Amino acid sequence: MQFLDLQRQYAAYREEIDTRMRRVLEHTRFVMGPEIEELEHILASRVGVTHAITTASGTSSLELTLRALEIGPGDEVIAPTFTFVASVEVIRLVGATPVFVDIQRNSFNIDPTAFDDAVTARTKAVIAVDLYGQMADYKQLNTLAAAHQITVVEDAAQSFGATQHELSSGAAADVGTTSFFPTKTLSCFGDGGALFTNDDAVAERVRALRTHGGQGFDHQHIGTNARFDTIQAAVLIAKLPHFNDEILIRQQLAARYSEALGDVCRVPSPAPGNTHVFTPYTVRLNNRDRVCALLRERGIPVAIYYPRCLHEQPAYSAYATSKRFSEAELASREVLSLPLYPFLTESEQDRVIRGLRDVIAEIGNGRGSDLGRQ
Repeated sequence: MQFLDLQRQYAAYREEIDTRMRRVLEHTRFVMGPEIEELEHILASRVGVTHAITTASGTSSLELTLRALEIGPGDEVIAPTFTFVASVEVIRLVGATPVFVDIQRNSFNIDPTAFDDAVTARTKAVIAVDLYGQMADYKQLNTLAAAHQITVVEDAAQSFGATQHELSSGAAADVGTTSFFPTKTLSCFGDGGALFTNDDAVAERVRALRTHGGQGFDHQHIGTNARFDTIQAAVLIAKLPHFNDEILIRQQLAARYSEALGDVCRVPSPAPGNTHVFTPYTVRLNNRDRVCALLRERGIPVAIYYPRCLHEQPAYSAYATSKRFSEAELASREVLSLPLYPFLTESEQDRVIRGLRDVIAEIGNGRGSDLGRQ
């Protein structure tokens, strides 16, 4: 049993994927071929924005966003401390200073009040991460940011396919970014990402920055090579017709988990107005490390996203403030992610459910006061 079995998806869509990839091999425009523009048009239409720009990775999308916004030394960018490191490393890569804030208890996403309290005269942007598959509170974040004249960047690497009050993930902020890494809801066969915006100036600058700062031999900016491979675009084009069905299956499997496990651990709680795509399906429980070890002994694959907050990481400890990050630190010690992907069978899921319930019973780990709090 695997935590994520990508071979099953490829087997299901093999003919469509191979046909699309073969076209690239035949026209040999491996860099910025016609599939790039085709994919960007599809993505822009799906997300509901004017511009969708593909990039080499989700990390590249974030970094290009900050560079397009001309954020650099002397500037501050606010971000949650409980997230994957890419969301914050881009801040240092452009020379700006990360300012960590706490998360909300139920959603795991950035706390808008904590963001508001962290704003200074040097704050230029906030990177709101849509953790585990549901979007942050953009209504409140956008309102607060507008009052401070701060740009909101949506890191939708884990929420692509989700919605908030019918607004698509990637379109909830001034700029949205996502990742097509193989573990994501929409994935290619390697690294890849995209950026979404209605801002013409930002889009124009990003397109230049991703191709060494300009077009051809006309370099208007100091850029980089952050282009998306044509063959990877072909893979995504082949997968996209199945994407809505895959999201529905993810939600159905998540509902089965929640119904079966809600009495022994704290299951995901979508916020009002949100749909959830469960990337990944993550529960909270006491004695997490012990539960994790026992499940693995039984051959049940699980994962921890993430065992330490970023302010606790050696590379970022210098940016930790005297503030407490109680919710983020508690989450890092309680979260456990279970296998969930569209080709997971119900029998495999039942094995995970039985294993988790048995392990919790074995070590006497009930809901407890911590897990039951709201």
